[in-house]
Amino acid sequence: MKKIVIIQARMGSTRFPGKVLEKLLGKPILQWVVEASQKTDLIDDVIVATSTLPIDLPIVEWCKSNGVSFSQGSEEDVLDRYYQAAMTYKADIIVRVTSDCPLLQPDLVSQVLYLVSSNQADYASNTNPPTWPDGLDCEAFTFKALEYAHKNATRSSDREHVTPFIRNHQKQFKCLNVDSPAAGLEKHRWTVDAPADLTYVQSLVERCDGSPTLYRLLDVIEKNPDLIQPAYQRNEGFVKSLISENVLCEDFSESQSLLKRALKVIPVGSQTFSKSYIQYPQNTAPLFLTHGQGAKVWDVDGNEYVDFVNALFPNILGYQDPNVNLAIKRQLNKGISFSLSTELEIELAEKLVEIIPSAEMVRFAKNGTDVTSASVRLARAYTGRDKMIVCGYHGWQDWSIGTTSRNKGIPQAVCDLSVSVPYNDLQCVEDLLKTGAFAGLIMEPCNVAEPNPGYLQGIKDLCERYGSVFIFDEIVTGFRFALGGAQEYFGVTPHLSCFGKAMGNGMPISAIVGRKDIMREMEDIFFSGTFGGEALSLAAALTTIKKLQEHDVISYLWKIGQSLENQVTKLVRDNQLDFVIKLVGFAPWKIMQFLDHSSAAAAVIKTYFLQEMLKRGVLILGSHNVSFAHGAEDEYRIVAAYKEVLPLLNEFLKTGTLESQLKSPVIQPLFKVR
Repeated sequence: MKKIVIIQARMGSTRFPGKVLEKLLGKPILQWVVEASQKTDLIDDVIVATSTLPIDLPIVEWCKSNGVSFSQGSEEDVLDRYYQAAMTYKADIIVRVTSDCPLLQPDLVSQVLYLVSSNQADYASNTNPPTWPDGLDCEAFTFKALEYAHKNATRSSDREHVTPFIRNHQKQFKCLNVDSPAAGLEKHRWTVDAPADLTYVQSLVERCDGSPTLYRLLDVIEKNPDLIQPAYQRNEGFVKSLISENVLCEDFSESQSLLKRALKVIPVGSQTFSKSYIQYPQNTAPLFLTHGQGAKVWDVDGNEYVDFVNALFPNILGYQDPNVNLAIKRQLNKGISFSLSTELEIELAEKLVEIIPSAEMVRFAKNGTDVTSASVRLARAYTGRDKMIVCGYHGWQDWSIGTTSRNKGIPQAVCDLSVSVPYNDLQCVEDLLKTGAFAGLIMEPCNVAEPNPGYLQGIKDLCERYGSVFIFDEIVTGFRFALGGAQEYFGVTPHLSCFGKAMGNGMPISAIVGRKDIMREMEDIFFSGTFGGEALSLAAALTTIKKLQEHDVISYLWKIGQSLENQVTKLVRDNQLDFVIKLVGFAPWKIMQFLDHSSAAAAVIKTYFLQEMLKRGVLILGSHNVSFAHGAEDEYRIVAAYKEVLPLLNEFLKTGTLESQLKSPVIQPLFKVR
């Protein structure tokens, strides 16, 4: 089995022409990369792959003069360049590195290579997610994977950057990553994209006495805080190439195949209604995903999407956040679920008491429904009353879903114990509370509208006047509106609060918090679960909250959410669709209302809208669910999709031909409040 390193090299860099032959301590940068590659264990040969352009002849001459194997190919189709080089040198496994990484670490390359050479992976890297310094990037893959990509990749970015097609098709290929055992290394930048980078790297190498090993470099940086690295975005060229593409997602054959398989063994083919085929346009939507990174996800057909659903809100930091991942892995090495409690429970409870206004005591669970149901039981135990007032969606338990049209299987007597009230209607609430029959009121602090002035405080005052427990369901708003939730943002403190979703950045965890005298009822009522103290989720939550605090994440959510709202609102207005689409709510969570008075027509509009947005690579379900991972490129792609879809929607509405444009049945609402 022949294993080779192929070094991608060219002279025509836009930012730093000829950089690969620039000198670093007297040696060309390319030579540094070649020598590091040659020191990699298990490697049989090192090849420099450049283009056939005259500008790259100096690279060819350097290779000839230094006895280095080389290959020439297409300047733009780098995937073909690699394929031809691999064919020429009869490679079974290929390691890809680039010629602007003079501090490449042979031991790290060997780790990545071993995952492929030992048949544990078809593709391996140290960049998915990036946890090592920029400039140590390397990838290894089989010739079979390269050949498949060469035959099937059509996107310009896939062919320019060689491996995205392989990484994106993780239904087809097994992909693994070598993660850093230390936190925060990804913040360092040791690649050479511009003259300033070379100056910085030169300073580092000089202080390493010419032997820049990984940990010696880190030691130099720690001891020399005056060394300031240039501020450039990681993989900036790749991001630019993605922005310039106009890619349509039109092949969902693998999703459809898996749906048929799933429906044989899983009702509705999914564990969550809102993630199932009944909430997406049939035949024209991704139904199964393979992986996510940052703000993007990939489906089983290899289609790439900007994720505007974010797993129904848990992924506040984005997929594969390196800090959260590291916390999970470190706890994994200690254990997951234990026979007794751990100190993690205390640490997280103390943190929630510190940051959430209503929190004096805390209990943990796994889902939002767990803790909203616990809050109802607490309210009933505390007041000795049975009935509840509900405002909004609070989970699948009988007391909540019994107020909706999906109440099949719920005894009528149970349905009669809960009454649903409209948002922003204080009089309706008072009329119920003054009967003295209600244990409490549970509500989403903001539903599909902003609260009227004094509304939330008015609800609290009424609950206290009539002896009922006031509960905020902050499963969605918690950690998004403010660190302490919507109660901090609105300045209204409920008696009990329920948190979840974003708290663990995707890990299953929820919490009920509240006033100590009410929470003490937990000592008598039965609220208990095997996995309430599961340690991976606790560790993830502690790390997530720490990152929210240290990186001012919530301010960013408001900023990007507002920017998207402003742009989309203008596009809606410019396309004369004000009567059809309206964004309501708050910037970190904007809900789309389809305003046609006929619900049937509104369903057609929503189905068409989702169909066309999905086609353009935006995974959306009718709301703007922003995350810290959404960057400029993601925002660009979302707005670009709106720019294409809204004019089409306007045209087909005017001509009365919208329904004929649908490629699937109309999506029906999941449920309606009775």
